[in-house]
Amino acid sequence: MPTRDIATLLEALPYIREFHGKTVVIKYGGAAMSEPALKEEFARDVVLLKYVGMNPVVVHGGGPEITSYMKRLDLPVEFVDGLRVSDAETVEIAKMVLVGKVNKDIVLLINRHGTPAVGMCGDDGLLFRATRQPSPSGQDIGFVGRIERIDVDLLNRIAEHYIPVVASVGADREGHSYNINADDAAGAVASALSAYKIMFLTDVPGWLRDPDDPDSVISEAGAPLVEAALTTGYAGGQPVAGGMRPKLQACLDAIHGGVSYAHIVDGRVPHSLLLELFTDAGMGTKIGPGE
Repeated sequence: MPTRDIATLLEALPYIREFHGKTVVIKYGGAAMSEPALKEEFARDVVLLKYVGMNPVVVHGGGPEITSYMKRLDLPVEFVDGLRVSDAETVEIAKMVLVGKVNKDIVLLINRHGTPAVGMCGDDGLLFRATRQPSPSGQDIGFVGRIERIDVDLLNRIAEHYIPVVASVGADREGHSYNINADDAAGAVASALSAYKIMFLTDVPGWLRDPDDPDSVISEAGAPLVEAALTTGYAGGQPVAGGMRPKLQACLDAIHGGVSYAHIVDGRVPHSLLLELFTDAGMGTKIGPGE
């Protein structure tokens, strides 16, 4: 084995020791869900986490696939504050795509690489109880929900022997279905499980100081800085908008909910999950509770 490979293993050792037995929630999305090679690498990486003694829980969306099906059906696609406007028909399509197709594709991939996975959604075993929520700016965006209760015991029982793969849909007390933003769902799951880490795989290098400059990654930040960026803007700029907003809000909610660290990682880079977890340099943005 080349010396370089030995050095990589030795660099990973203290992190493997630190993370052994800890729960890590992974929000799976973006290019890592659509490019065949990246899908294979993601599945292998998640299985590796299980083999080294971590407890990975995968929460996924499937926005591009939902959008693709809606366009094929000639239905309007609209977003407000980074959240999909969802009427009853949109929710029906979301459930069909997320639960019936995307979830099972992920489960099959992970199974192939050596550790059994179990696919779930918020309806299974009453895993999620949801309630309707407006957009952050207060607009009514239809059947978009936030999670108000999670059956932690159910998730822990499955995670003991399997890798849970959770689709981000759920229902309220009356049985009305809701489309739940996958970032929000991942943050809620991480908080409920008291996860050590939550990882968001996305299509940017991390949280950027300048959204137009991919080299302006903020490598580390504390919750107060994130809160300021969401309300008044980062370093005198405008408040964070678009798709990064729900990710940062989910990071903040997870930290406030007791999760030790949240990470925003570039899912377009092969093995970005492992590079962020097990190397000194890491990659992407790490958010903790401090300043």
